[in-house]
Amino acid sequence: METTYYEEQSRTIVNKINSPDIPLSWSLNPYQGCEHGCIYCYARNSHEYWGLGAGTDFESKILIKRQAPQMLRELFSSKKWYPSPISLSGNTDCYQPIERKLELTRSILQVCLDYGNPVGIITKNALVLRDLDILQELNAKKLVSVYISVTSMDETLRRKLEPRTSTYSQRISIIEQLSKAGIHCGVMNAPIIPGLNDTHMYEVLRQASHAGAKSAGYTIVRLNGAIGGIFKDWLEKAYPEKLSKVWNGIQDIHGGSVADSRFHTRMKGEGAFADIISQQF
Repeated sequence: METTYYEEQSRTIVNKINSPDIPLSWSLNPYQGCEHGCIYCYARNSHEYWGLGAGTDFESKILIKRQAPQMLRELFSSKKWYPSPISLSGNTDCYQPIERKLELTRSILQVCLDYGNPVGIITKNALVLRDLDILQELNAKKLVSVYISVTSMDETLRRKLEPRTSTYSQRISIIEQLSKAGIHCGVMNAPIIPGLNDTHMYEVLRQASHAGAKSAGYTIVRLNGAIGGIFKDWLEKAYPEKLSKVWNGIQDIHGGSVADSRFHTRMKGEGAFADIISQQF
């Protein structure tokens, strides 16, 4: 599948987060769409805003905010800006493959360092280690934290679920290398998918902890909008023998639906199985 890149001319570069479920103020995404191709990604629906599809379009038609670093510099220079933590990859991975060439994320980190503005990162890509020099400078001023998303330790599952991401062992190595450099690093075990990876949590957290992770989080999968059909089609092809169990498990955890937009319950679910996952965590 060939990837096509488009320039996006944004009027603003940061997005205000107004959700009681997410303890962050602002997010910044230098790219829209993501080549990683994670089948469950909640950001797939956002591609429809540009008249593109949430399926293969999301993975192969990537919008680039080339002016992001300069726009961020202008924002920080404005008297209207009050220094607040900014989250990179709140929507799509800021270290997806095209970042190797464009270095937008690296430039954004440099702007945060220049202005002393705190920044958080979440990624599935080992490319984050390229920017260890800037991350160490940010860390020296207590301005950065990095979360590595690890869904499982089963590589067979990863190749189907998250086909173009760094391997799970590489992600554990990222945690280890960042931790050895003194950078606060955590692990996000997300999303938990009933019947697919819910029993993998212990091993993910065990390995992340041994690698030096200082904190951890998790979320439950939710299949809003077009993602429901995309995920079900994938499930029928990748794990037909588990289709009924997984689909019913997701519905059970979201009050009878695979989608969930309710504050306070959408991220962790509800009911007996959600309670079991919470207790396990």
